[in-house]
Formats: sequence, structure tokens, C-alpha cells
Amino acid sequence: MTYIPFSIYGADRPARWLITCDHASNFVPEDIAGGDLGLPTEDMQRHIAYDVGALGTSLRLGELLDAPVICANWSRLCIDPNRGLDDPTLVMRLYDGTIIPANRYVDEIEIQRRVETHYQPYHDALERLAAARKDVVVIAMHSFSPKLKGRAPRPWEIGVLHAPSGDRFGRALIAQLEQEPDLNVGDNEPYNGELHGDSIDQHALRPGRLNALIELRHDEIDTPQSQMAWAGRLAPILEKTLAESGL
Repeated sequence: MTYIPFSIYGADRPARWLITCDHASNFVPEDIAGGDLGLPTEDMQRHIAYDVGALGTSLRLGELLDAPVICANWSRLCIDPNRGLDDPTLVMRLYDGTIIPANRYVDEIEIQRRVETHYQPYHDALERLAAARKDVVVIAMHSFSPKLKGRAPRPWEIGVLHAPSGDRFGRALIAQLEQEPDLNVGDNEPYNGELHGDSIDQHALRPGRLNALIELRHDEIDTPQSQMAWAGRLAPILEKTLAESGL
């Protein structure tokens, strides 16, 4: 099977929504260190390599919302599609206490090659989808680890990241989620929603598109059943948010 850097599901689905999944895969393409970053299998199954559960949740959410879904098909450890080109963490050499052997001595020539063969084709395809309709709402799906090494446990089941320059939909979504009595909702948790050059910045904030970045704690979506359940829960909440906000 020929590798391509991105997959699109339901390109012709008619909804306003566009679901993106930057960290869908832990796959290492053959052209990057021969397909092996030098990490054991157990590390490649961790959150450092991809967003656990995010792909299945995104695909089901796209089906329920009748919306296109675009996913990056390589591990974030190869080159992170959710970073700006000038971000020093674009290619990670150390992540959550783990050294990435194949990246330890990576040079600018190799980084630029990864940009051209993996990063940029994904972002070009994402922008084409986002630009296909003027009223698009970009929903970026991610997951986060319940706990990083040496850090406190993260109590939120779900977080919504937003930036002041374009947070109308994100804040409305938080308000809807906070009506769910069993959820601890993170407002710009576990990360801040303003990251220069990330996917939302490139494809939503700069062009002025409605958006939200949803982070699900990955022990909430680590089985196919829980991914289906969370997608089923999120779809009506997103629809209600959009309807009631009037955006």
C-alpha cells in the first residue's frame, strides 16, 4: 500500500463542520530513519507518538455530523503537524522524558525535507477543505495524557482550547459542556489555546474561521466503544452550541 501523508474521509459531506486530527497516527514512514525512530514498541504506543483514541473519535464524529474529516498519517515524532515551522518543537528530540534517537542529531536539511514531503502536503489539503465553504467551523480533535512524568494528574475529562483572537465558538462550547453535570471541563486546559503557527492558527484564526480545539483525556477514549460513545456525546453538543450561539 502506497503511503500518502494524509487521509480525507467524507470529502463531499455537506455540513459546515470540518474535523481535523493532526495526531491520528503513530506510523513512521520509510523515508524517515528507515521507518524506525529507534524507540521500543511500548513508547510508540504512548501519547508521545500520537493522540491515543483521537482517530476513532474523529471518524465517528465526522459520520454523525455529516462532516469531512482529515487526518495526518504519520507520527508526531517525525514532524509535528500541530506546530509552526519556526517552532523549536517541530521535530522533538526529547518528549516527556524520552529521547527520540532518530531525531537526536537531525539537521535543518532533513527537517526541511520532512516539511516538504509530509507536513506541507497535509496542511495544503487541510486548507483546501477549509476554504471549500465560507461558513466552515473547524473542530480540531486531540487527546492528552492523564499524567505527564513528574507532574500532577490531570483532572479534566475534556478541555477546550481557544485563543482570544477567535474564541467565540470555543467559549460557547465550554458553556454548553459545563452544563453536563458529570464533566470536569478544562478552559484552555491542559494547554493554552494560543500557539503561533499551529493548525488552528494557520487554518482558522488567521483566516477568521470559527473553531475549537477539543482535548479528550485519552483514558476516556482508549477503546473503540468509548470512542463511539464520546463522539455520540459530542455531536449533539456541538450542534446545539452552533444553533444557540447563532454563529
